[in-house]
Amino acid sequence: MTGPSVAPLPRERRHTLYFLDEVRAFAPVFLDTEVEMTGPAAHRESADRRYSTVTYAVHTAARVLARHPDANAALRGRTRPRIARPPGVHAKITLDKTLNGRRVVLSAVLRDADKAGLEELQRQVERYRDGDPDVMEEFAGLRTLHRLPVPLGRAAFRRVVRPLRGRADRFGTFAVTSLGHRPVDGFHSVGGTTVTLGLGRVVDRPVARSGRVVVAPTMRLSLAFDHRVIDGAEAADVLAEIKEGLESFKEPPGDGDPR
Repeated sequence: MTGPSVAPLPRERRHTLYFLDEVRAFAPVFLDTEVEMTGPAAHRESADRRYSTVTYAVHTAARVLARHPDANAALRGRTRPRIARPPGVHAKITLDKTLNGRRVVLSAVLRDADKAGLEELQRQVERYRDGDPDVMEEFAGLRTLHRLPVPLGRAAFRRVVRPLRGRADRFGTFAVTSLGHRPVDGFHSVGGTTVTLGLGRVVDRPVARSGRVVVAPTMRLSLAFDHRVIDGAEAADVLAEIKEGLESFKEPPGDGDPR
């Protein structure tokens, strides 16, 4: 009887290993709620193009985080902890991609998402969604990182992501990750930011309206927060405001921004 085959970790997954090492210092707490998605669904049906659920979530959450600068901040250090509050709200989104023939999770940062309209955010999402990470300039550093020996790659990753001054540009100030393309109702993830949103699938479910039960598209929305940076009360406010923003989504005016 032969034993299991043993092989080195594929180099295309090394960035995930380095990332998980870095987020060990986080103190995550998890919240979740259910969001009625009738507004985004109606907008999607009437729009000239298809908007993704991630785009609606980024657009809404970025505006909420702009009102909660502590939840948009980043912390580093144990003996001399320091906190950085960047001037902008930058969304990190995760991507299911193929790199060098291997399926991996990559991420991209949408800068100043609180100031971008729905149309602009969707263009950025599509660019990263449809682009080839084997050739895109934005992933050149990642490809270089994969070619380094593991000790050097880990050290290089830390050198890039640990300084607070540049952290928002590389990690974003909040993260949005989705498994809604599969039959996943909810999940919880830590994205390296003080607030990480997890999006489940949008599916028709019974909801109560004015004492009546109706069927409406709903989505499980989770929020993981770093308890070192904010407390549960503020995290609950953030989650509630994102829920309210999605549920009250209205037809955008001419510039592509929802009212």
